[in-house]
Order: sequence, then structure tokens, then C-alpha cells
Amino acid sequence: MGFTKTVLQEGSGSTPTAGQAVTVHCTGYGKDGDLEKKFWSTKDPGQEPFTFKVGLGQVIKGWDESVISMKVGEKATIDCTPDYGYGDQGFPAWGIQPNSQLIFEIEVLSIS
Repeated sequence: MGFTKTVLQEGSGSTPTAGQAVTVHCTGYGKDGDLEKKFWSTKDPGQEPFTFKVGLGQVIKGWDESVISMKVGEKATIDCTPDYGYGDQGFPAWGIQPNSQLIFEIEVLSIS
């Protein structure tokens, strides 16, 4: 159980350390159990890049453990098993069923 990271574009900046704020573009797939159906994206109209403090449990485990190894400018897909996503609770508001595998495309924009 865990996640698989596939680099789509190499980054050239630094990598974050636990507690640093990381700003990312992200698109999530897995709505209604379909890994091709998008449930959310920071690139959708009205949305903005998402900022969180990495390594502190502010986001799902798949994000925390993958983004901390990513460089600024890096783009990757993160394939998360349910325990690294929303687990047995799911996230009904976004159409994420309990125990869903999820795929995220994440691009690290900045670290502060």
C-alpha cells in the first residue's frame, strides 16, 4: 500500500523540508471509482494553486509523502492506494467513494 510517483517533467529547483509551505497545481482523478474522471483541479475556472505545509499531515498521506521529494518545476503523477488517499471514508462531496484508488497530477510551483 502507498503511492507510485511517475515524473512527467523534471524540476530544477530545490526540494522542500517538513513544515515548508509548498504551492502546487493539482488535478485529481477517480470520481465515482473511474480513474479517468476528474473530481477537482486547481486549473479549473475560479480555482487557484493550492498551498499547504508539507510533511505535517495537512493533506492526504499520498501528497505529504510524494511532494516532499519533488523539486520546484517538477510535474508528476501520483497513484495512491486508498490508505494514502481518503481511505474508508472517501470524500462524498467530490464523488470519491470509500476505499478508492486515486491519481493526482501535481506540479510544484514554489516553496516558501
